[in-house]
Amino acid sequence: MISLSDTQKIGMGLTGFGVFFLFFGMILFFDKALLAIGNVLFVAGLSFVIGLERTFRFFFQKHKMKATAFFLGGVLIVLIGWPLIGMILEIYGFFLLFRGFFPVVVGFIRRVPVLGYLLNLPGISSPT
Repeated sequence: MISLSDTQKIGMGLTGFGVFFLFFGMILFFDKALLAIGNVLFVAGLSFVIGLERTFRFFFQKHKMKATAFFLGGVLIVLIGWPLIGMILEIYGFFLLFRGFFPVVVGFIRRVPVLGYLLNLPGISSPT
């Protein structure tokens, strides 16, 4: 079992609440207050989990500058008050930032009993 420090536990909570508020804000027709709270909590939680220095190093790598600009620009646009445009930019930036993690996540999900069976179905298992 992985042991987490108290700061990392707080970060996991903040990140979880951030994802909840983002999801709930999108369900409620892009409510800008909920999306803004979700954005702030998600970014704060991420920095608590991996630390401030590693967060800055992750976001501001030379090859990830475009993705960071889209993601943080989307956060800023949501905070300004244009939630739909901001979320579109954020989602695009999120996929650019975390695209290296998606194969790992899919590999992990393939080992989960029910979800693994669904991902190994003929039409889904190989994208052709």
